[in-house]
Amino acid sequence: MKAADINTTLIDNYFSFLKDLSADAKLELIARLSKSMKTSKKAKKEVSLNSLYGSWESDKSADDIIAELKSARNFNREREIL
Repeated sequence: MKAADINTTLIDNYFSFLKDLSADAKLELIARLSKSMKTSKKAKKEVSLNSLYGSWESDKSADDIIAELKSARNFNREREIL
């Protein structure tokens, strides 16, 4: 089944569900769909690595953080019996 066929089937299913709505409800649905299309067209802002520089703030030095991470490691080499 092609993507166009799937979309047509999906649209037909939605229409059969929504065709019995009142005129006011249909207009509200149209308004919401239109609004969602307008907001989705906005270009997504790209995040570069440079924008993330300095996002981590700490009073600890890098060596202190590394030592803390290494001391928090928990190695468990015991295997569970199956």
